[in-house]
Amino acid sequence: MSVWGKISGAATGLLVGGPIGAVVGAVAGHFLVDRESDPGVTFTIAVIALAGKMSGADGVATEAEFEIFRQVFVIPPQEEANVRRIFTLARQDVAGFEHYAGQIAELFKGNPAMLEDILDGLFEIAKADGVLHPGEAAFLEKVADIFGLAPNEYRRIRATHFAPELTDPYVILGVSYVAGDNEIKQTYRRLVRENHPDSLMARGVPAEFIRMATDKLAAINNAYEKIQSERGLG
Repeated sequence: MSVWGKISGAATGLLVGGPIGAVVGAVAGHFLVDRESDPGVTFTIAVIALAGKMSGADGVATEAEFEIFRQVFVIPPQEEANVRRIFTLARQDVAGFEHYAGQIAELFKGNPAMLEDILDGLFEIAKADGVLHPGEAAFLEKVADIFGLAPNEYRRIRATHFAPELTDPYVILGVSYVAGDNEIKQTYRRLVRENHPDSLMARGVPAEFIRMATDKLAAINNAYEKIQSERGLG
């Protein structure tokens, strides 16, 4: 069954205010699915919930925001109503996005790669209109901070999504200009390993999200090729 279908099944039992497991990622960050038994569903719900919160980051929350989400992640028509429900409940919930991000950080404690995957999903939504609005940038930077990602890691992730061909390759790899050749090679290999589609699938990220990893990996490879050429690395 597709990850969207699993979310649909969970959403039919939505009970606001119940115990953990009664709310499908929509109220104060409670999740129906145990992250160990089905991390893909937990991951997807986390993206939907935070996307709902981000939808008002530019000061205006409209139905067009969900349309962007639907287009980016290609939701099957039969699952759209339930996904929209989670998205809308998260957007309308009085709990701030910081609370959601904190709950998600706790769910994936010790798994920074999964937290980065979630941030990648949010960046995909933010860049759908070709512009990173100041409100969205502030939202994403704060989420990254709550997730425990360092400022240079946030800049690295951001650079792989917004015009990577125009971005400093050192920023894309998250290394300093004075980093040694060996450090750059090791960093590049780690990023390739962490962002390879097979690694994402092993972490439980649903197949529907793998395209993001492919695009990001291309940006990482291009950045390393530029540094290779500049430094004459083999």
